[in-house]
Amino acid sequence: MQKRCYYETLGIERSASGETVKKAFRKLAMQYHPDRNPGDNDAEHRFKEINEAYDVLKDEDKRAAYDRFGHAAFENGGPRGNGGGFSEGSFADIFDDLFGDFMGGRQRGQSRTRGADLRFDLEITLEEAHNGKDASITVPSSVACNECHGTGSAAGSEPKVCRTCDGRGKVRSQQGFFMIERTCPTCQGVGQTIANPCRSCSGSGRIRKERTLQVKIPPGVDDGTRIRLGGEGEAGLRNGQSGDLYIFLSLKPHRLFKRDGPHIFCRVPIPMTKAALGGEVEIPTIDGARAKITLPAGTQSGKQFRLRGKGMNTLNNQGRGDMIVETAVETPVNLTKRQKELLKEFEAEGGEDTSPETKSFFTRVKEAWDELTE
Repeated sequence: MQKRCYYETLGIERSASGETVKKAFRKLAMQYHPDRNPGDNDAEHRFKEINEAYDVLKDEDKRAAYDRFGHAAFENGGPRGNGGGFSEGSFADIFDDLFGDFMGGRQRGQSRTRGADLRFDLEITLEEAHNGKDASITVPSSVACNECHGTGSAAGSEPKVCRTCDGRGKVRSQQGFFMIERTCPTCQGVGQTIANPCRSCSGSGRIRKERTLQVKIPPGVDDGTRIRLGGEGEAGLRNGQSGDLYIFLSLKPHRLFKRDGPHIFCRVPIPMTKAALGGEVEIPTIDGARAKITLPAGTQSGKQFRLRGKGMNTLNNQGRGDMIVETAVETPVNLTKRQKELLKEFEAEGGEDTSPETKSFFTRVKEAWDELTE
């Protein structure tokens, strides 16, 4: 019986893209899979046709040959070379194409175990968070073995492709409609076996070692900021891909400042006399400079002054926050005899009138008491 055109089998145009070919195959393979059509010989035949068509059209070289010579390109020992059948490896490739996006399909030779990610906690000062810093850290981790160069094999020998999984690191078994994939029990997912392991690393291809790394901390980082160093985590098993290193930053408490996002808060004690008479107060800023604020006469505790652009640097050079200065008026202590006399004279001169908030409060208290006694 004459074979159907592969493009017709998948229901696509000859100009269809690779993604269109894959989508058409998935749809039809799910529709005609034997487990969905038990005892239906026509569906089983259709499923084989779909697999055969996709096996050719998904490969650029095979597709080019088919476009030029048709089915004759794969007959009598042509480029396909398997007489139109499907080997176990071919079916595994089709399985990856059908379910790979959902199950993390993996190609042959890419199954070496990836190294673990590492975490490193680094404490910095508020000034360092503002200015940025080049830090040096020491991280204990696994690195590639120098003696075997990460292969895990002793000198003069090489790893062999695992026969159980054919180098994939995974083995599959079918249970009804579902295909179950698990780590190969022979090579533990590496895809290779070691006949003569390296003595230094016992065949793992890696050893424990402390490494010193340089980390650039950008200006404007905050408590909890995470910095990723790609490929600086644990070395992969037998030259597998290395994991990543994540540096988590925390800020030391500051003696003068508190941070609120991009802003800096500072509570400044003010002598009673300066608060009453007014004047200038000089305060430090996070960048090591100094700033002045002018107190109006009669400044009360809790009054806030905002200094624009005197706060923290922000990430990605988005400017600076503000500095909020809050006053705390101090009551004099340890007065001399003369100072006490002066305060009594001040009180005798009508000190209550200079404290309007206090006078207003006790006036309200008196009115409340009067209402209770009526």
